[in-house]
Amino acid sequence: MTRSHTHAAGRRTGASSRHGGRSAAPVPLQIPARRGPGGRRLLGVLLLVGLLASVLPWWLGTPAGSLRSTAATVTAAGRISGLIAGYLLLVQVLMMSRLPVLERWIGGEQVARWHRDVGATLLVAVLAHLSLILVGYADLRNQSILAEVGTLLGDYEDMVSAFVATGIMMLVGFSSIRGIRRALPYELWHLLHLSSYLILLLGFGHQFTHGAQLYKPGPVRTGWIALYLLVVAALLWGRVLAPLAFNLRYRLQVADVVAESPDTISIYLTGERLGRLTMLGGQYFRWRFLARGCWWQSHPFSVSAAGNGRWLRLTVKVVGAHTADLRDLEPGTRVWAAGPSGTFTAAHRVRERALLIAGGSGITPIRAMLEELPPGAALIYRARTPADVLLSRELDWLAQERDTSVWYVIGSRDDPGPRQLMSPDGLRQLVPDVARRDVYLCGPPGLVDQSVRALRRAGVPRRQIHLATFEL
Repeated sequence: MTRSHTHAAGRRTGASSRHGGRSAAPVPLQIPARRGPGGRRLLGVLLLVGLLASVLPWWLGTPAGSLRSTAATVTAAGRISGLIAGYLLLVQVLMMSRLPVLERWIGGEQVARWHRDVGATLLVAVLAHLSLILVGYADLRNQSILAEVGTLLGDYEDMVSAFVATGIMMLVGFSSIRGIRRALPYELWHLLHLSSYLILLLGFGHQFTHGAQLYKPGPVRTGWIALYLLVVAALLWGRVLAPLAFNLRYRLQVADVVAESPDTISIYLTGERLGRLTMLGGQYFRWRFLARGCWWQSHPFSVSAAGNGRWLRLTVKVVGAHTADLRDLEPGTRVWAAGPSGTFTAAHRVRERALLIAGGSGITPIRAMLEELPPGAALIYRARTPADVLLSRELDWLAQERDTSVWYVIGSRDDPGPRQLMSPDGLRQLVPDVARRDVYLCGPPGLVDQSVRALRRAGVPRRQIHLATFEL
């Protein structure tokens, strides 16, 4: 059943299964098995245990009664925050490693959230370490904080690199503020975050030259060095070796570029052994097109059709210089891909039925997911104008084949019709059992935030709400 909304509801029949000259992918015969949160919880426990273990050397190595003066107490707090910051830095780089086991256990979306939260905590810990050490040492030497800065920079080995690492971290943290991130070009923001690897390199010498618990040879120092080596190994595997193996195996290349609308294109890819590619609808890859002007950067895009063993497709909205260049890709252009990533899939639902809410180009992962959800799903597709609706023929075909209810909600966010339909009462009217469904959301941040608030007020538990979030 398919329904169409502008400001009023009307019946709309299904359309052809062809769109842009391509046949829609065949519907998989088997529904993917559900995946529980066990891996995420286990990893969370391991990270917390590691955090406690990182400060244990200070606790065991600090004699009772040694913190009687203010300077000693402040300095001790600085050392504790330094140990915490060193550990969180390793965790942060691990989150950026794209290690396949992390993708399988918790998914790219959850990795992105942990990366954001750990990054904020890491910045606080580093600034606390710097401030407390400066105050404590200045008090012990009976000199001003500014003079203490000069002493540290002039007399302590590897201290200049530690200050540079702190400056880079503050710059990365500043660029991560939501409003600033949206204003920055993606390429610049991505480059700033890749500089996080320099923090690991620049901070290494400082930790093992001046760290009170780490400069002495012994099991503590050896354990920390082992942690560094493990994280670097994970980084090499996730960022270099695993993608290399993937691309040598599948050898993807551009087959065709099709205009879906004046500002949206679909890119069809072919390759080798695609029938063996394990991929779920709703997942994304990081794509690097090896063409002039495109090869030096990669961007995350979801697949917009479920795997069919013959071709892959991503549908891209043209919003900047890089995506504009993708319009001119020639057939045969080689593609370097990393993935698949993400838990925004039918396999991660906790209920039998689902409601999917998409806005604009956010329909792309949801369109692929519709092929793998059990029959009886519901889709609400928000668009400003009818011209902004993408893949409508395929959605109408899937509505018939998969017994899916589809509503096209057309109009601006201030129009009374869409505002009413996207309210808690409106959602319950369209989907009376919404509180007993998983809800998948993908679209502009404003739509996602508004929809989450409405869903929560409509009684949907938070664990049943799934958001599409792309990792670095």
